[in-house]
Amino acid sequence: MWAAAVPLLASQSLQTAQAQEPTTLLNVSYDVARELYKQVNPAFVTHWKAKTGQTVTVNQSHGGSSKQIGSVIGGLEADVVTMNQATDVDALAEKGLTGADWRSKFPNGAAPYSSTMLFLVRKGNPKQIKDWNDLARAGVQVIIPNPKVTGNGRYGYLAAWGSVIAKGGSDAQAKDLLTKILGNVPVLDGGGRGATTTFTQRGIGDVLLTFESEAELIENEFGKGQFEVVYPSISIEADAPVAVVDKVVAKKGSAALAKGYLDFLWTPEAQEIIAKNNFRPRDPAVFKRHVQRFAPIKLFSVDQTLGGWSKVSKTHFADGGQYDQIMAGLKR
Repeated sequence: MWAAAVPLLASQSLQTAQAQEPTTLLNVSYDVARELYKQVNPAFVTHWKAKTGQTVTVNQSHGGSSKQIGSVIGGLEADVVTMNQATDVDALAEKGLTGADWRSKFPNGAAPYSSTMLFLVRKGNPKQIKDWNDLARAGVQVIIPNPKVTGNGRYGYLAAWGSVIAKGGSDAQAKDLLTKILGNVPVLDGGGRGATTTFTQRGIGDVLLTFESEAELIENEFGKGQFEVVYPSISIEADAPVAVVDKVVAKKGSAALAKGYLDFLWTPEAQEIIAKNNFRPRDPAVFKRHVQRFAPIKLFSVDQTLGGWSKVSKTHFADGGQYDQIMAGLKR
């Protein structure tokens, strides 16, 4: 009798534990990853069900990356964050919401994919825009989201700045280029989606600075043949870091689910979804299968060319930094 009761009790205990485990996860992400996670999430739900027997729901929140991190710091209970710049995850670490060692918790510095910045111009490229210097010409309107609050905007700003530095130019020359480019910006949107809408639907601007991953999506959404992609001679490698929000998952008891969700991003199945959405996957075999999707241009990294994100954040985007100095000068 007792021998039979032991496995029965063990089974009941397992069922009770599974019933008590959280079944809902919130992923707070950046603006232009909406379509990607619409496809990743159902694939993960199926994967997790097969692996654990548990049916889960993944909820999403999207917006300008720095605004999103501000929301998490302000109390939005994200189990995980999937961002497009390391400084945002570092901000979580500084507030004690995740560990300072978050980069070491997953492969590739905790970035399951990357992208780069390209130009989207109107059909026929009437302003003959070919490279970064062309964005500084008089009469060219440039659409870029606000670099102060969006990862998309910061990568566009840093791609232009780094295009000078990577070719041996000085900070003064880079600042001159950015001053001219930002002087050509008619409106600064609060996110990548807003900038895309300004360019495609409101018809403002001659060139949109956007992620490589967005180009095909924009064509599909707003009509093929209306726009053209221009590949600059050099651009920035835009890593997309992820992290478990340790303080939140400890409170909710969702650490295993959160880690499982982010681990899934490195599986061949998820890497295929990533590649099909024109983000650059980390899996070499998957990248090779989709290599035609990605522009064969020279890339530089923030760490190699610009001194790392900590330096960049303080030098360019902190209050009174290079970006603020440029914008203040333009308002005079």
